[in-house]
Amino acid sequence: MIAPEYHLRDGNQIPAIGLGTYGLDGEAGTDAILSAIDDGYRLLDTAYNYGNEGAVGDALRRTDVDRSDLIVATKLPGKHHGYDEALASFEESRARLGVDWIDLYLIHWPNPSVDRYVETWRAMISLREKGHVRSIGVSNFTEPMLTRLREETGLMPVVNQVELHPYFPQTELRAFHEEHGIRTESWSPLGRKSDLLQEPLLGGIAAAKGVTVSQLVLRWHVELGSIPIPKSSQAARRAENLDVFGFSLEPEEVERISSLERGRIWGADPNTHEEM
Repeated sequence: MIAPEYHLRDGNQIPAIGLGTYGLDGEAGTDAILSAIDDGYRLLDTAYNYGNEGAVGDALRRTDVDRSDLIVATKLPGKHHGYDEALASFEESRARLGVDWIDLYLIHWPNPSVDRYVETWRAMISLREKGHVRSIGVSNFTEPMLTRLREETGLMPVVNQVELHPYFPQTELRAFHEEHGIRTESWSPLGRKSDLLQEPLLGGIAAAKGVTVSQLVLRWHVELGSIPIPKSSQAARRAENLDVFGFSLEPEEVERISSLERGRIWGADPNTHEEM
């Protein structure tokens, strides 16, 4: 199964679901990523700080799927904020991935106390203008941070990847994204290390639909127009996660699922949480 695609504001396209690769390391990680590509995943999400860009690159070299049909996303770490630092970090990531271009390059965390994300964004713009990157975006940015990028550089990201799941549906931020042509991506879309998948409400709706609770939650993301990037080391679970385009949810079902809101699971508020 191949997921449908969304059009990004910059004219590029992105699949409606992706593969999170955090924890898919070494030869086993490469094998898992190859299996996922065979199943139909076309968006591969990694990061400098995941330490597995090499494993993703090995999968890219070994797959029979044409490189132009794959969307490879990686992220710049906080320790490399700054214009020149970002350009150098990009080249490190590109070398580990073994690619001529990166499809989607994100600033992983804003790290506001460092206050260098605007100059970092200018470097991202330069990379896109040179054709080294197809699309540029951010991760874990708030509405004021996104507004600052527009005010100081004239350009908004095309993607913002944020924590998003039924416990934290990010309603206001998603509305801001919609207004400004920013596609929302969801990390931890299944609420990892929480009791989300044991919620009776979800179990009841899933049973009525004849799907698993995980499939129900991923379909909820699709109904919101957000791109979930679930991760799994289990082949059967990866295939299950991709198989969410054969059913739909009614608006009232989406609202009921969103009513589970209780806040962030991880406590990773971008105004205070920082990663290097």
